[in-house]
Amino acid sequence: MNGSTPPAAQLGTAVSVPPTTGPDVNWSIVAELRARASEQLSQAVASDRSRLDKAAQQELGRSIVLDLIESAMADDVDAGRGGWSPGRQQTTAQAVFDSLFRLGRLQPLVDNDDIENIVIVGHDNVLLELIDGTLIDGLPVADSDQELIDFLVFLASRSEVNARSFSEAQPRLHLRLDGGSRLAAAAWVTPRPSVVIRRHRLMQVTLDDLVAREMMSPTAASFLRAAVRARRSIVVAGAQGAGKTTLVRALCSEIDPMEAIGTFETEYELHLHELGRHKVVHAWEARPGSGERALDGRQAGEFTLDEALVDSFRFNLSRQIVGEVRGKEIWAMIKAMESGTGSISTTHAADAVSAVRKLVTCAMEAGPHVTQGLATSKLAATVDLIVQLSMETKAVPGGAQRTRRVAEIIALAPGEREVGYATTHVFRGDASGVARPDVLPDEYRALAHYGFDLAAYLSTQPYGAQP
Repeated sequence: MNGSTPPAAQLGTAVSVPPTTGPDVNWSIVAELRARASEQLSQAVASDRSRLDKAAQQELGRSIVLDLIESAMADDVDAGRGGWSPGRQQTTAQAVFDSLFRLGRLQPLVDNDDIENIVIVGHDNVLLELIDGTLIDGLPVADSDQELIDFLVFLASRSEVNARSFSEAQPRLHLRLDGGSRLAAAAWVTPRPSVVIRRHRLMQVTLDDLVAREMMSPTAASFLRAAVRARRSIVVAGAQGAGKTTLVRALCSEIDPMEAIGTFETEYELHLHELGRHKVVHAWEARPGSGERALDGRQAGEFTLDEALVDSFRFNLSRQIVGEVRGKEIWAMIKAMESGTGSISTTHAADAVSAVRKLVTCAMEAGPHVTQGLATSKLAATVDLIVQLSMETKAVPGGAQRTRRVAEIIALAPGEREVGYATTHVFRGDASGVARPDVLPDEYRALAHYGFDLAAYLSTQPYGAQP
């Protein structure tokens, strides 16, 4: 290589662009250079007996990409097509590197700190949700639907840890991306490839941060903070994208740093083991199996959340945090909650009472030995609070905007009626959807010992302060 190469050695650094624009890149050239770079890199890695680690592979990849860029520039000059500007060299080199090691045309969107969620329904139908809740259109992320599918297949297969299959036989994909974002995709069973990338902008988040963002009132934050410290078991419910993971992170910030925590997730989203706030965090991630199913219906290598929860009983955990309860893992979680150490989990539900019914259904998936009555009684005895989140989308000039907030908090207790449980609205949504103090069960007055502002709660109850 000669000394004329532009500052493309900065490959791998973040490229931040406005959410509706992107660098001027010829993506057909990028695809060609990426294929050649991938082939050269594969040959180099295969011939290297020292087995290059990820960082070394990327460094080698940088060198290969820069050589290919210089060769492509020389070919254009020889063919009379003229040279490349420094800007074109830089953006093309970055695009090739991103396609080889990162997220290709999606990378500028993931790097943009203004973007929280990326929704794709076909290569040219892209919707971006900004951190303030605004929804805007994005540029195409591929030249065709097939190109988008091909890249997703490549992305799934190159994962060094928990590689996933994405094919007609496995038409869904759930993937944890570098940096903590989560990708969900579907193809072959949908008219066009569908992709959602959820970015976690609020990592080191506290309840006070959510108060500042008007997600909840200071009184509600005081109540939840005390509930965590008092080891109450809490379920956070809401629709997809309502902010459940963010709230769980904020709740976990109230756990003493020296408590041993176990997290259980299908794909890492909480990242408590990376935040450095707690000294001991055992983080379990489910693993899908592969190949044909055995007689028990399992695929080879499969590792489920309920297995992780059972295994965790030997880890001397102080708290179990389940990223999302979807099925029979709730039964193992109930067994953990019976120890009274306090747990935090999430589930999808339209309202807090519906969340109870959803969890009962999930528990019954554990087998015929778990009847509706048994599941209901166990849940009523172990789950203390359900925090319901709401998400409202409304039209604003130039697009739409989403607002997320705590809509209600109910206390759950065993009941003598047919349903088998009793609920009390500790906080109930007002006309504007904000959760306000309603009825406080006597047992929750004791949370004042853990910092709950009981006076503030009582002073704003609809029927006034109570002695």
